[in-house]
Amino acid sequence: MKKYKIQQSPFVVPTTDGKLIEEHWGNSTGNSTISIAHMVVPPDWSEPHQTPEFDEFTYIISGKKQFEIDGEIVVLEKGHSILIEKGARIRYSNPFSEPCEYLAICLPAFSMELVNREE
Repeated sequence: MKKYKIQQSPFVVPTTDGKLIEEHWGNSTGNSTISIAHMVVPPDWSEPHQTPEFDEFTYIISGKKQFEIDGEIVVLEKGHSILIEKGARIRYSNPFSEPCEYLAICLPAFSMELVNREE
């Protein structure tokens, strides 16, 4: 039995805000320990504040992404990465004129039950 798995068909999470979410590993593949997703957000995109019960690592592949973390604004560009620890109040956005492509890794895996999104 092989001791590795190759993901060639990530789960595309349905969205209504123009955000592409391709979850390679996570709850969609039966793994609640970690989630790894490739994402692309369009210009002028944002989502509500949230206070996740998971750590989230983000690596920017292209473009820029804005993070509002406990009231502080942080902007990352291509090649930058960040760790946002669980319990931080965060708002993700792309107020810029080009799409932002990035990888997100959550420990434990992302779930709607753990994100605590303010609607």
